[in-house]
This record gives sequence, C-alpha cells and structure tokens, in this order.
Amino acid sequence: MTPQTSPSPSTSPSRTLPSYPGHQPRLTVRPTVTVRPSGHPPFAGRNARRRYAGLDGLRAFAVAAVLVYHLFPGVLPGGFIGVDIFFVVSGFLITSLLMRERSGTGRIDLRGFWVRRARRLVPAIVVLVLVCSAAALAVGGDVLVGLPRQILGAATFSANWLSIGADSSYFAQDAPELYRNLWSLAVEEQFYLVWPLVILAVALLRPWWARLAVVSAVAVASAVAMFTLYPPDGDPTRVYFGSDTHSFGLAIGAALAILIARSRPLDLDAGETAMQTFIRRWLPPLGVLSLAALVAACVLLPDDAAFTYRGGLVLVSVLSAVAIWAAVVPGARLGRILDARPLQAVGARSYGLYLWHWPVFVLVCAIVPDEHDPVMAPIVGFGALAIASAAAFLSYRWVEQPIRRHGMHGVLAAGRRRMRASRAARAGGVSVVAVAAVLSVATVAAMVVAPAATGAQRFIERGSASLGGPAAGQQGGGDSVPHDRQHLRIPPDPQPVATGTDISAFGDSVMLASAPALQERFPGIRIDAVVSRQLSAAPALVRSAAEAGELRPVVLVGLGTNGSISADTLGDLLDAIGPSRKLVLVTVQAPRSWTEGVNSTIAGFAAAHPKQVAVAPWREDIAGHLDLLADDQIHPGHRGGLVYADALRDALLQLARNSPVRVANPWDTAGPRPQ
Repeated sequence: MTPQTSPSPSTSPSRTLPSYPGHQPRLTVRPTVTVRPSGHPPFAGRNARRRYAGLDGLRAFAVAAVLVYHLFPGVLPGGFIGVDIFFVVSGFLITSLLMRERSGTGRIDLRGFWVRRARRLVPAIVVLVLVCSAAALAVGGDVLVGLPRQILGAATFSANWLSIGADSSYFAQDAPELYRNLWSLAVEEQFYLVWPLVILAVALLRPWWARLAVVSAVAVASAVAMFTLYPPDGDPTRVYFGSDTHSFGLAIGAALAILIARSRPLDLDAGETAMQTFIRRWLPPLGVLSLAALVAACVLLPDDAAFTYRGGLVLVSVLSAVAIWAAVVPGARLGRILDARPLQAVGARSYGLYLWHWPVFVLVCAIVPDEHDPVMAPIVGFGALAIASAAAFLSYRWVEQPIRRHGMHGVLAAGRRRMRASRAARAGGVSVVAVAAVLSVATVAAMVVAPAATGAQRFIERGSASLGGPAAGQQGGGDSVPHDRQHLRIPPDPQPVATGTDISAFGDSVMLASAPALQERFPGIRIDAVVSRQLSAAPALVRSAAEAGELRPVVLVGLGTNGSISADTLGDLLDAIGPSRKLVLVTVQAPRSWTEGVNSTIAGFAAAHPKQVAVAPWREDIAGHLDLLADDQIHPGHRGGLVYADALRDALLQLARNSPVRVANPWDTAGPRPQ
C-alpha cells in the first residue's frame, strides 16, 4: 500500500459516488506535486481520483449471485449473500473517501456528499419506478399490491422499515412485491446519511487503533442484534431488513478502510513489520481462499437456516473484507484477475442490473403462464435477465453516466441546446417529455387502483378470520368440488374414521387458507396455522400441545411449502406425537424448486411407518384443478380448500384401513375433551 506516513502524491475523488450495488465510487490516480509530512494521506482537488483494483470484479460476482438467486430459484440457494458483499464494498469505499477528504482538507463537505449520493442513486430509480409501474398497470392483478407503500419507500429510501411495518416478508411466496429489492438500497442510503457524522466524530480520536475499535464495535453491535432478535421458528425478515441488525457488513468494510489506511510500505532501513509480512506473504492466498469460500457460501448457505443469521452473514462479510484487501494491494494478482474487462463492464453496471432484475422478473412471471413449470422456468429466468440487462445498460448510458458527469442541470441545459440546434432534436426532446408524462400518469393510476392484498392474501385472511369464530365454510356449503372427489362423501365408511374432534392440525398459510373448508368437513378440528411456518417448528409445537394436554389422537401436519424438509425432522415429529397417536402429512403444491424433494421425503417416510403415518394427497388431488388456487398456484380459495379437506379424508381412511381398531382417544379416560 501507499505509505500513510511518508510523502505521497496528493489524491482526491472528483465525485463521491454511491456504491451499492454496481457502482461504487470509481477512483483513478492523478498525482500532484503536493508532499505532506503530517502522516495523513493528502487530499488534492476535486479532479484527483483513485481507483481500487478488483472491486468492479467483486461487484460483478456479487450481482451475478443475486441475479441467479432470484431469477433461477433453487440453482444458487445462497446467492442472496451478494447483497452482503456489496455492503462491505460500500462501507470500505465510502469510508476511504470520507477519511481522505477529512485528512486532506480538515473537513467533510456534508452537503456535497449527500448531493452526490442523491445524484447517483435517484435518477435511475425514478426511471425504474415510472417504467415498471406503468407496465404493472398494464399487467394488473397481484403485481399492483402494495404499490403506494413501495413507491413511497423508493422515494424516501425507507423501503426496509416500511416493509417491516407492513409485515411484508422477504421470504414469502405469496406476495410478488414489485420493488422488494429496494430494501438494500434503503439500508445503504441510511448509512450514507449517518456515516459522515460518525467519521467526523471518530476523527477526533488520535490513535488509529481507537478509531478501528469504535467502528469494529458498531459491527459487533449490529451482528449481536441480528443474533439476538432472530426468531428461530419465525420469519427472519425483521433482522434481514433492519438497518440496525444488518449494518455489520458496512461497518466491517469501514473498519477495513481504517486498517488499510494504517498500512505502510517496506522501509528498507528498518525492515518490514509484522503487518507488512502478513500483507506480502499471507494475504494473497487468504484472498483467494476467501473468494473460494464466498463461492461455496453461494451454494451451501440457505436463507432459512439459523446459522445464516447467527454468524453466517457475518462470516460472509469478513471473507468479503479479506478478498477486498487482497485485491486492492498494489500489484496484487487477484486484483488484476478481477479487473478483467468483462467483469469491469458488469461491475460498473451492477447498480442498474440490481435495480431492474427483480421488477422485470415479477412482471414476466405475471405475464407468462406456468412460469414455474420445469420447462418454462429457465425461459422466464433468461428472458427476465435479457430484459433487465438491456434496461440496465441503457440506463447506464443515457441516465446514470450523463447525470453523474454533468448533474441534472447540466443534462437539462445540454438537452435544451440540442433542441434549439435542429428540428429532429426538438422532436426527440418533445417525445421524451411526452413519454415521461405518460409514464407519470400511468404510475399515479397504478397507485390509485392498487388492491390492498393479493388473491392469496385474501384467501389467507379469510381462513384466519374463520379460526376466530364460527366456521366460515358454512357460507360456502353449496360450492361444489371436482367430480372425481365427490365419491368420498357418498358411501358410509367401512371402518371407523377419526372426526374433527380427534384432529390437531399444524400448518402454514396453505392450511390457513383451507381452514374454512376444513372446519366445514371436520367440525371441531383444532387448527394452528401461521404464514411462512416451516416443518422445523413442528416438533416443538407438538410437544408443547402434548404437555398442555391439548394434543388430539390424530396430528395433521401441512408444512413444506416454505422450504425443504428432512426425514430426521419427520422422525423428531413422530417421536413428539408418541406411539398412541397417528400422523397425517400433507403433500405440497407449490411451483418451487424444493417441492418434489419435499413430497418424495413425505412419501418415503410414510412408507417406512405405514401403521402410524398416512399421506394426504393434496398435490395429486389439486393438480388438475389449479384454477381453484390463487395466482401464485399455492393458496386455495374455498373450493380448493374442499379439495384439501377431502385429501385429509383420504388419509384418515387409509389410517382406518391400516389400524385394526379406531385410533385411541386419550380423553376417553383422562377428562373432558378440549374444544
């Protein structure tokens, strides 16, 4: 590294540009003749720039991971860590710029800093929101849900907290929010708002290690907050979206900037220090290993594991910091590799790629039928990638770069000059203004007509309401079900079959949406269902009910929609219900990558325990009647719920056939039956 205590060329950024995702401040070296013996790096005029090697390549890697994670579900389960890589890069670059400005001029131009942030971020977001909101108005349906809140979040960089306040899950499969990806930009912009003030305060500390300790403490506090607030059996959106719980990556990047600023070159007279030995000998292989570990994390780190939020993302941030350090060391081979031209091109445009990929994907999925079909899914993914890439490259060329170089006033002034120069340019300018006006009107109209909830959410809310009062299914008793299921209600049962008062049901939002029909078919059934619940929560729920004396003879479990399951967890569940009770497992209908694995695991487990476990064939029964589901092809309306209930009846008949006597009822001798 360039020495911080020896004379060095004076450098400074000409503009401090926002660094998430896709375009951190690009700094190039322009030496001057200034020599400063003060021990701090000099800060030249606005025209001086410095560029860190390898960071465009790291941004390209990060955005590629996020794109694969979103556009090709299941291919790269840990691709979401690309956001955390961006956070570390952003914290490193912004802190480096602020420290250089502070040490070179004795101050930080807060107004200039924030104006440059807005200039870099806002224009591209405005274009994105106008174009995609107008497209959503044309598509209609669920893609409009929550649009006013999402646009407010985009305009104020508060999308993460607005989503938390609205109880909107990042991991839910039933709410295709158009601008869900803007949560991370909100976290970064909030960082940009506060961090210059922190740097001013930290600069008052004379020892460099004291500055490093303060910034490191911020990282530790954020990591501890995520660890503490993470709900083991619930939705982790709060800790994932929260600026307080997910700022450790930004702080780790900032700590790296302070550490690198302390590095000195080799003094041939004094010999090299331990730090210099580490940088020369050990840092290069550690950088390569860190990059390899990040690739492994993209494959192995799932978004539903407790370890992810209790150390996993912190580890990803530390690995990212090591890779950055190894890349930016002058002459580093890793930096040269990551500076390959294709990676530079993608990295420079990764901000636009990140902005466009998710809204485009949501819109394409809304347009294409059977978008999750094994054949259609890759077509949808590659189609969305092509559209998003074209939009990002156009945005970079015609929106981001001109405004970055000349500012909004400069771009508008240049446009007016061109319009006066020729009739063709004047016609082009008028066309641009007209298109912008149409898109603005369409965006306002989309906000006005946006429904309050998706079809799936309405089904879920109806089911939730039914659990708080009389069975809502009584209102829909006249609804018919597909004719191939009606035979189940005609003949009397040849064997005694469990009734509603014998069943304790535990499920997710699919069971919640089916609750009115379950209550209609099985009066007295006890249902415990919540949105986004996973099978890992079931053993503890069952044990708790058993200890309270509320667990009934038949335990119905409808989980697996929200993630993969394991035979070990099913074994724990069977142990929890005990040998005297029966277990019914519901197969999963969801256009998700893990569905086949879930259903295969359920079938194998039931086959291994035929006398105690039966399968409710929900997936098989609803397969020919997907029109009875919401647009997400997951959640049933009332008629679909009747199919769900009849699938349960199939399983109960199977249990009756496999058992010589009716399932034992512990309440026959143990007191009154719970209601």
